Amino acid sequence: MIGRLARESLERALQVSPAVALLGPRQVGKTTLAWTIAQERPSVYLDLENPADLLKLDDPQTFLLAHADKLIILDEIQRAPELFQVLRGLIDKGRREGRRAGQFLILGSASMELLRQSSESLAGRIRYMDLNGLSALELPEHGGKEELDRLWLRGGFPESYLAGTDHESMLWLEDLIVTYLERDVPQMGFRVPATRLRRLWTMLAHLQGEAANHSKLAANLEVSPKTVSHYTEILTDLLLLRRLEPWLINAGKRLVKSPRFYIRDSGIVHRLLGIHDHDNLLSNPVVGKSWEGFVIENLLTVLPKLGEAYYYRTAAGAEMDLFLRLPKGETWAVEIKRGVAPRIKKGFHSACADLGATRKFVVYGGEEEFPIEQDTTVLSLPRMMERLQEMAKPEVG
Repeated sequence: MIGRLARESLERALQVSPAVALLGPRQVGKTTLAWTIAQERPSVYLDLENPADLLKLDDPQTFLLAHADKLIILDEIQRAPELFQVLRGLIDKGRREGRRAGQFLILGSASMELLRQSSESLAGRIRYMDLNGLSALELPEHGGKEELDRLWLRGGFPESYLAGTDHESMLWLEDLIVTYLERDVPQMGFRVPATRLRRLWTMLAHLQGEAANHSKLAANLEVSPKTVSHYTEILTDLLLLRRLEPWLINAGKRLVKSPRFYIRDSGIVHRLLGIHDHDNLLSNPVVGKSWEGFVIENLLTVLPKLGEAYYYRTAAGAEMDLFLRLPKGETWAVEIKRGVAPRIKKGFHSACADLGATRKFVVYGGEEEFPIEQDTTVLSLPRMMERLQEMAKPEVG
């Protein structure tokens, strides 16, 4: 069993909120984490993809009221959005009877925005949390370089990372991709040809971390730019694609204004591109952008609750891979380099000056930590994540 960083935050949320929604892609470990929580208290688990469990909710109010003294776990909530209205009444009833926290743990494989379309009735009654794939800080003793490279190649889905061989990992990831395309997308109500969506997904893997041109993608897919936009929204809603927005508040500069897209799991990137082992990865042209996406996804796993993430680029060449706005007025500039002897371009320092960054970091492929010019710190991914964790710790008293 791999301990998850989200467990402590999830337990705290259940202590103060009547309902907590734990959101993450399919097979990322939501159910396993929920079960570990359930072992510590009286609980009822219902899988809304299981016909037998759905039958129990034929009269949801009666069934759920009969277990009002327990933590009720509802898995794959996007399959039964009509339950949100029922939950509102039960939460309000529980509040009147003195039960103000820990009534419902809701698990979903869709984005917060998609769920909110059906969950407006729970406004003020629910807390949302994300569960991403395994991160660098969840590896045994932080793993070391060999384990970190394995996580980068195979991605953060536990079954993929823990596979016996790289080949078995890629077979598992292929099955996951097919499941999303042929089952999950249609079940979410999206009418999209599986082959076309896979082609787009593969194109985005080639363009990892780039500002995707919807017109060019549309021409290659023989569809309209509006259709491409719709397809990218589907992948984003299913928590498979990350849209990183540019930081635009700089009136004196000509800024790049298009969002960048990252396939969130590095293993899926590599499977879509036919990269099957570490040597193959290091010789592939996407290696730099693959590492960049892997680092960004890991860092956002430990981003403080009220933190914000952007990238920054001007027409003149000032550029920053990741710009983090953190609590207490902190602004961190992050450059991402795969090599163990990173060379920092002038454009990074120009971007730092434009944005008034309070801290400057270079996350690289080595394991040591050392300073370089202009008050910039070079450090490993796990160490950078630990720095962010310190910012995220709740204040005592």
